[in-house]
Amino acid sequence: MKFRTRERREATVDLTSLIDVVFMLLIFFMVTTTFDKNAELKIELPTASNTAVTANQDKLELLIDGQGRYYINGREVLNSQPETLFQAMSQTLDGMENVPPLVISADANVNYQAVVTAMDIAGRLGLTNFSIATSQTTRKPQE
Repeated sequence: MKFRTRERREATVDLTSLIDVVFMLLIFFMVTTTFDKNAELKIELPTASNTAVTANQDKLELLIDGQGRYYINGREVLNSQPETLFQAMSQTLDGMENVPPLVISADANVNYQAVVTAMDIAGRLGLTNFSIATSQTTRKPQE
């Protein structure tokens, strides 16, 4: 008896329906996804009140002028290097009993790095209670 040999076909998977499903999912996610165009940060700057708080306790005043020079309690620091400011602030704090609050008054035209350096040095010295002095403006804020 003579048997016929069958032709062997390789098993294949029909990917047409799988591709259709993937495209439908892609279209679904593209249509239902929302894109937020408001990626900008909207902030409102704080305003200073016109009432002055008077305190009887000692405070450390740090003034930064327009050229970036530092003044501690009215006395000019030798130069504007961070190490010099650190030494001057630590010497001023040595004469005080408690850790006083720090008030930083900076000129409006001062380099921002000078203010950040002063805040960094205050943090290294353990001054956690500090504020930035502002002046009251007479113009109305824009809405």
